[in-house]
Amino acid sequence: MPSIDALRPAPPMVVGPITKKATRPSHPLSQWLIDGARVDRKEVFDAKRDLNFQPPNGITTMREIGLEGHGISPVAASEPFPLFTPDAIKQMRAEIFSEPVLKDCQYSSSFAKNMIRGMGQGRAPFTCDAWSSSELQAIVSQVAGVDLVVAFDYEIANINISVNEDASAVATVQDEPDTSAFAWHYDSFPFVCVTMLSDCSDMVGGETAIRTPAGEIKKIRGPAMGTAVVMQGRYLEHQALKAQGGRERISMVTPFRPRDPSIRDELVLTGSRAISNWSELYHGFTEYRLELLEERIRLKLREERKRVDTKCPFSVTGMTEFLAAQKDFLEATIAELTEVEEMDSC
Repeated sequence: MPSIDALRPAPPMVVGPITKKATRPSHPLSQWLIDGARVDRKEVFDAKRDLNFQPPNGITTMREIGLEGHGISPVAASEPFPLFTPDAIKQMRAEIFSEPVLKDCQYSSSFAKNMIRGMGQGRAPFTCDAWSSSELQAIVSQVAGVDLVVAFDYEIANINISVNEDASAVATVQDEPDTSAFAWHYDSFPFVCVTMLSDCSDMVGGETAIRTPAGEIKKIRGPAMGTAVVMQGRYLEHQALKAQGGRERISMVTPFRPRDPSIRDELVLTGSRAISNWSELYHGFTEYRLELLEERIRLKLREERKRVDTKCPFSVTGMTEFLAAQKDFLEATIAELTEVEEMDSC
């Protein structure tokens, strides 16, 4: 008999940017943004000092969206909740706008003009230690309703940057209602945690809109500085609505996958290939996939040895179903490893 996981509906198709190779932004970031991010002292991440978690006031469920039984958790999306202290946000911004990061980690695509990705431990130790910490992963898991881990190291802290050079411009709701910053889409990763790194007190809008199978639109309030939203974006059709007003809007997106190796893994690289150092991206992806396969095989071996010890008969059906699932997993992994055009030299 098929497992419960195998009976889940197939995930939706992910559409990536039309950009075919890694591209640097055409315009440099404003110097005031870089200068304003500097800190007097670099700190080491300390969960007790730097986390400011308070549970969200509300959760939208997959059932409420009309997608009960889809995905890996009953949770669709959370309301914004406090996550980081102001000082922690300052440390992260200092790393994001540091010279090594700006030199190697800026990308642009048809989806967003200014992104920073793949900072890594060497360039952004505070940020990477924060998202890799057991305390922060436990918080995201609690909100998501399923035990999660960071997808893989290269995907920690994807930064979306939008700058309004006219600091005097303050918009109202009537200026441009419900226009989108991104088209309707599905994420490449099961869950994401979106953290706001900007002061949003002068902004209007910035919600996340979710479209239900019935065509209804549900909105999740946009986060304020230091707060976050957790969303099961692999299975929800959604878009970010534009925020009006304010001088900058900087958000940090970190993707997650299930910790349990027995849960079906539906992570893809569609949204990442054209905005990444493809060699580092593919290394991180294949490393975690091979580790996951290794863990699944070890668990199956343990189960098989226990069967022998208890003198139960061999299950041809059970073993062939397990091996077929791993074959599908390997084929899905191979399908993600497509050739990527090299970035033009700068």
